[in-house]
Amino acid sequence: MDNQEQLRASLCDVAIRLNDTGLNHGATGNCSVRTAQGFLITPSGVANRNLTPETIVELNMEGEKITPSDFNASSEWLFHKDLYLANENINAVIHSHAPYATSVSTLKKDLTPFHYMIAVAGGKDIRCADYALFGTQALSDHILKAMQDRKACLLANHGLLTVGENLDIAFDITEEIEHLCMVYLNAKKLGEPEILTDVQMEEVVNRFQSYSRWRKD
Repeated sequence: MDNQEQLRASLCDVAIRLNDTGLNHGATGNCSVRTAQGFLITPSGVANRNLTPETIVELNMEGEKITPSDFNASSEWLFHKDLYLANENINAVIHSHAPYATSVSTLKKDLTPFHYMIAVAGGKDIRCADYALFGTQALSDHILKAMQDRKACLLANHGLLTVGENLDIAFDITEEIEHLCMVYLNAKKLGEPEILTDVQMEEVVNRFQSYSRWRKD
């Protein structure tokens, strides 16, 4: 199996795993991985459980198909492309409709440091990108702003976006932030969570530098 085949298979595996773990459902969300020529991305309108390597679409950095395909790229390919162009350290992008994270996104507020693991996103908070119609340049622009020096952001009234050096890291961050959002919503039922200070969060971010899993680029 060559590298292209491995990447296609890995994308299918991750998309199916997102569904199996409840982080996505049906055909929601999208995933991509960088290639030498551009990036591979999950297709539009195909249920994640039905994905195969042949359904994966390869685009160049202009959004054009590199190889012929009967399938169309996800309608949200634009922000994947823009993220890759903006940061050479990003090699994988995962967008999910994880239920707890999506619930928090409807508050249209940054997720403040009620828990030290917020630092998995690369800083002291997890920003919430402003709402815009899916698939538009406006949404991509909002995402790029929210993702400055970050590995994750919420998409207002929409869902969650994570990036990583590879698909496994992006998936781990997705899973961790979904758990954090569940804890946050549970805490809100009891009252207002206490927020860690900037100094306390900076200590965590610095400590994470020694852990390759959560290293900040």
